[in-house]
Amino acid sequence: MEMGKAGWYVVHTYSGYENKVKVNLEKAIENRGMEDLIQEVEVPLEEVIERKEDGTEKRVFRKKFPGYVLVKMVMTEETWYVVRNIRGCTGFVGAKSNSPVPLTEDEVRSMGIRETRRKVDLTVGEPVTIISGPMRNFSATVTEVNEEKRKIKVEVQMFGRETIAEMDFDQVEKVK
Repeated sequence: MEMGKAGWYVVHTYSGYENKVKVNLEKAIENRGMEDLIQEVEVPLEEVIERKEDGTEKRVFRKKFPGYVLVKMVMTEETWYVVRNIRGCTGFVGAKSNSPVPLTEDEVRSMGIRETRRKVDLTVGEPVTIISGPMRNFSATVTEVNEEKRKIKVEVQMFGRETIAEMDFDQVEKVK
């Protein structure tokens, strides 16, 4: 495998392990200083409206491709090894799992992956609502914004206490 430009690859995971694979891979990337080689890890979500028996509607986000995580990376032996050995990952999707093929630009577009990282318009002290994860529907206040890692820290009121949580940018939305 030779060094090239970054492409989007599809990684197969155990069902229900998509977010764990994303979190563990992001930790491995940070610990090994591989941010320039493994650039983004996505679990694409789609917004759907659920209708309850009582007629109420609720907006929820579901995984667009259950059992899969998308990774933008430069394919090298080292990056292949790091991704492949994340707990919950079963391998790359492609002709041969030891030499995976990146998605084409058309495939990337059709999956709704944002090729350019959008700038997030959040500031410290701003109120937000958590829209995914275990704290979904909680209100929070932004305490730190890390544009480079695409993470924010928020303060959530839980059980009568202030709790600090780290979130991805796409896990929160501004309070309107």
